[in-house]
Amino acid sequence: MRRRPSGDARRRHPVVGDGVRREDLTEEGLERLRARAGTDWNFGFLSKDEREANRRSVLDRHPRGDDLWIFGYGSLMWNPAIEVAERRPARLRGWHRRFCLWLPAGRGTAENPGLMMALDRGGSCRGVALRIAARHIEHETEVLWRREMLAGAYDPRWVSLHSAEGEIVGVTFVVNRTHPLYAGRLPPAVQVRHLATAKGRLGRARDYLHNTVVHLDELGVADGPLHRLLAKVERYRGGPR
Repeated sequence: MRRRPSGDARRRHPVVGDGVRREDLTEEGLERLRARAGTDWNFGFLSKDEREANRRSVLDRHPRGDDLWIFGYGSLMWNPAIEVAERRPARLRGWHRRFCLWLPAGRGTAENPGLMMALDRGGSCRGVALRIAARHIEHETEVLWRREMLAGAYDPRWVSLHSAEGEIVGVTFVVNRTHPLYAGRLPPAVQVRHLATAKGRLGRARDYLHNTVVHLDELGVADGPLHRLLAKVERYRGGPR
């Protein structure tokens, strides 16, 4: 069911936590992140050269001089950490958002990993199309790739997005099913337990879910799978939080 968000809904679910900070998304910031992750992160990071080669392979298909659209479906909706010229509600068909990536650092630990969302095959997903002005594409996508392609758990992909103003061609980040962090389709009880109890240096896993629900409310999605998941997480009494 889709309903218009109310002020009560936003007061019930205020945004919590700081999230990723732009000032940390430098090469020096990534080095500090690697050092802080320590032994919690055993899956490696992409090198600067690997990340840059991946970015270039995507941008080489983008018409020179045009603005670039990015589709956000999770924290990119509420904390993109890049300079955005326009935000536009949009739907992506053929992919759905799911907590299907383990997060053993940041919002979890190796012993109790958190979970992160990605786009997996099938269904559809409502989110936000973010427009980067042409003159800022080079620098802002460097920041974006440091944010999204730290470990290679995502695959950037060109997609068609549907908005009230018409079709948009843009880039989004779908799950890399071959990556060791890919969790597949987890039982609901497992999702709830990890989201309710996992926390790390960046905060609690549940806050990531919470903040996404806040912004789905703003898009007019006031009763969806993530709302029901959040309700279960908030009721969870199975361990420390």
